[in-house]
Amino acid sequence: RPRVHNGDMTPRLTRRRAIAAAAAAGIGLPAAAVAQAAPAPSRRRGRFQQARIATFNASLNRSAQGQLLEDLATGEDAQIRAVAEVIQINNPDVVLLNEFDHDEDGKGLDLFREKYLEVPQNGKSPVFYPYVFTAPVNTGVPSGLDLNQDGTVGGPDDAWGFGEFPGQYGMAILSRYPILTEQVRTFQNLRWADMPSNLLPTEFYGPEIAAELRLSSKSHWDVPVQIGSSTLHVLAAHPTPPSFDGPEKRNQRRNSDEIRLWADYLSPGRRSAWIVDDAGVSGGLAPREQFVIVGDYNSDPLDGDSWPGAIDQLLSHARVQDTLPRSEGAVEASTEQGGANAAHRGQPQYDTADFADDPSPGNLRVDYVLPSRPLQVVSSAVYWPSQGQPGSELTGVHPFPTSDHRLVRVDLQLKA
Repeated sequence: RPRVHNGDMTPRLTRRRAIAAAAAAGIGLPAAAVAQAAPAPSRRRGRFQQARIATFNASLNRSAQGQLLEDLATGEDAQIRAVAEVIQINNPDVVLLNEFDHDEDGKGLDLFREKYLEVPQNGKSPVFYPYVFTAPVNTGVPSGLDLNQDGTVGGPDDAWGFGEFPGQYGMAILSRYPILTEQVRTFQNLRWADMPSNLLPTEFYGPEIAAELRLSSKSHWDVPVQIGSSTLHVLAAHPTPPSFDGPEKRNQRRNSDEIRLWADYLSPGRRSAWIVDDAGVSGGLAPREQFVIVGDYNSDPLDGDSWPGAIDQLLSHARVQDTLPRSEGAVEASTEQGGANAAHRGQPQYDTADFADDPSPGNLRVDYVLPSRPLQVVSSAVYWPSQGQPGSELTGVHPFPTSDHRLVRVDLQLKA
């Protein structure tokens, strides 16, 4: 079952519990909490409220089940501390974390908040997130089928989504604003074959296996968040990388159709009628609802291994606006690293991931925060400082102190 939490996960009365209670009740924070809280980017200006939405593939995945919990429990893991510092510097109001190993009890999120986010990292102000959402994902969940067609059943290639154990490469949403628990929709079990005109390579899998395959390599979530008088639907996903393929291109095809799921979800009528969530409710998002698409979509508009036009299904969607977040650090990295970057058609200022250690794709734009029209955008950025600039030690070069992906953020203006 999804782990939806509006408040503290521990029974004792802690500062986080006080903050959660105050937020849930719609009252101010306790004075002690205010003194230690990070200055929030969300500001009320008359009839409007500014909110920062971010996505970060933080690479908080481990090779063995339970290892992330052990690393989190110490409070001293260097990579996790650096990830927390990046979040403290950028100070988002709502952030999706990709590649955060899922555990059923949500203990990992408790530990991450208590021992890292709520603790100053290198003098940075702590950040507090009273509301979180996480749910099971398909990675590492045995399918009982020979999905890679190697003649045996079992292992990461035969899981519904590639993974060594259930929950590896999971997802989590942290929020300063209340999550509308009863309205959350998840699409973990949606079958690929149910998508009309899909790219499913039935010839490779065979008709019996193809009929059972799940579309999401992790999951797709519609998580409504209450910000002022507005409801913002956070549409979160992490489609499979379009690589490690044979001639059937099954990963390219799946990546493209995972992206298409949101494109259909935002389209009225027949285009979204096939979509059924894990609770059995069909249909897409109502036309007047506000949303923001977040996540590592493993697809660049012009370069890399994606199926042709994969991410354009969102970037060119009538309901979606692309703010083109950028950074100076990405331009610098592309120039210095050369290799595949020199042949790229896309502008390096928009890159969000540093794949220089793999000579094939080069650096790419794969992480997105895409607001709906007509939401007012105040600013957007990719957190990738140039060398020598404050924070550049947190991005670095391979092997990275945090992740090979960069945090992407967009500031929106909503009704207060």
